[in-house]
Amino acid sequence: MPSMRQIPVCKVSILSILLIALVLAGCTSPLDKDNTSGNTSSAIITSKNSVALANNHFARNMYVQLAGDPKYVGKNLFFSPFSLSSALAVTYEGARGTTADEIRSVCHFPNDTALLRDDFSQINAGINSGKDNSSLNTANALWGEKTYTFRTDYISTAERWYSVNATNLDFINQPEASRQTINRWVSTNTKDRINDLMPPGTVTPLTRLVITNAVYFKDVWAKQFKAEYTKDANFHVSPEKIVKVRMMKMSDKFPYAETANLQMLSLPYSSRSGNNLTMIILLPKSDSLAAAESALEPENLSRLERSALIQQVSVYFPKFRFDTQYLLRQPLTALGMPTAFKNAADFSGMDGSRNFSINDVIHNAFVNVDEEGTEAAAATAVVMVGAYPGEHEKPVPVFRADHPFVFLIKDNNTGAILFLGRVSNPTG
Repeated sequence: MPSMRQIPVCKVSILSILLIALVLAGCTSPLDKDNTSGNTSSAIITSKNSVALANNHFARNMYVQLAGDPKYVGKNLFFSPFSLSSALAVTYEGARGTTADEIRSVCHFPNDTALLRDDFSQINAGINSGKDNSSLNTANALWGEKTYTFRTDYISTAERWYSVNATNLDFINQPEASRQTINRWVSTNTKDRINDLMPPGTVTPLTRLVITNAVYFKDVWAKQFKAEYTKDANFHVSPEKIVKVRMMKMSDKFPYAETANLQMLSLPYSSRSGNNLTMIILLPKSDSLAAAESALEPENLSRLERSALIQQVSVYFPKFRFDTQYLLRQPLTALGMPTAFKNAADFSGMDGSRNFSINDVIHNAFVNVDEEGTEAAAATAVVMVGAYPGEHEKPVPVFRADHPFVFLIKDNNTGAILFLGRVSNPTG
């Protein structure tokens, strides 16, 4: 009989920029000691910073799924691949068999479980290594039904490698109060930017476990835009549609690269908190986003970054702010992990049974870009329920982002893409 124990009650309080709230309303079946079954991923990553590389592959793939969804045609996109990867990593620790294989394949996790855990531990420690007033932090938590017993090795793995804190809640008798407790944690860890990650009804008496990860980011540009230079300007949403935006302006030296059909600009943050982050903007030279989206392939993006030269650039960049919410059951299924959403799901590494599957994956994100810098937050909830039946001197280039573009926020220490998005219309 596998060793099991109840989740101890713990107090959670941590700042963050990227929030992951993973909700499991159940658990699943008998388990091997580690996730070492066959890997179905076509891109097994085993090199240094394997989790960062895996995250970036996943980032591109999820972007493609969202960008191709009819619901989001012409709309802004913004999400946190690191939030999703982190949440799914804790979920993966409790998955076995085909369920584990599919999650690993979709997330591009390394086949070596020890490497996966060590990389996540180092990335999280790096994110949290800033000064006391750091504006980049991450936190993890488990929220368990107080009457339910979970495997000791699952809880201890989450605590040791993902710095998880655990708390007991009364999902059975007080599901609404439990939902509000988790949402308060999410709100606190995103500085009130994500306030209702889990809508009413997402926590029920069937909920057995909620896994949350929170990250919050706020920093100023290393070279700030001057507000007096910000003017109204046209933004070409499409050849047929133009909107007025507040366009920031600056001329200074930045890492810059361009190809026949694309411009890339890197805007570094001040790193005053001890972290080292950059916003990378991929601006196509035509009305189509295809060139920018193609550059999201990790190899293509790396090649672009290596080709960049620090040079004088006239920058025009719109101010923007928006919130997003996605239900990711369908995109994740399309990417190749359908079993986790079916009765056949095997999450036995959590409790020793095969009673639960993922009902849906909810992801909320927030971003605000202005003259001073950027603030961003994100949250993920994986909701699990009980099983149901069935380079010469050249003219100074002008980087005028007055048409749709793709942007990302990257941790330069690890290379991990923390946030990724598309601006189709800065006015929302």
